[in-house]
Amino acid sequence: MRDSTDRSRARRALLLFAPAALAARLLPAQTRNPGGAVVPDDTQDDVHLPNGRKQQDAILEADYEKNLKDARDLIDLARSFELDLEKEDRFVLSVASLKKLDDIEKLTRRIRGRLKRF
Repeated sequence: MRDSTDRSRARRALLLFAPAALAARLLPAQTRNPGGAVVPDDTQDDVHLPNGRKQQDAILEADYEKNLKDARDLIDLARSFELDLEKEDRFVLSVASLKKLDDIEKLTRRIRGRLKRF
């Protein structure tokens, strides 16, 4: 007997909460901006610059150009590191080569950070 009452309570609770869960799923999502105010997601995409372009498009374009420049620098550093390795003995690694490796790592982190942003 007790088992059937527990089941009926569970069914009632499910029937009561199902519409609320469905409504929460269908309502538009809202996020908090850094100021703390709640802003609907669709208004964040509509920020335009004075020249009429979307701000997000301008940011993406600038990031793309920076990524291209950093990728070119990365290729140049990798080639010069390869030349340094060919010049040096197998037991010796110069401080300049280590610095180039650090610069390569910094460039890759910068590119990866910009790519993960959006």
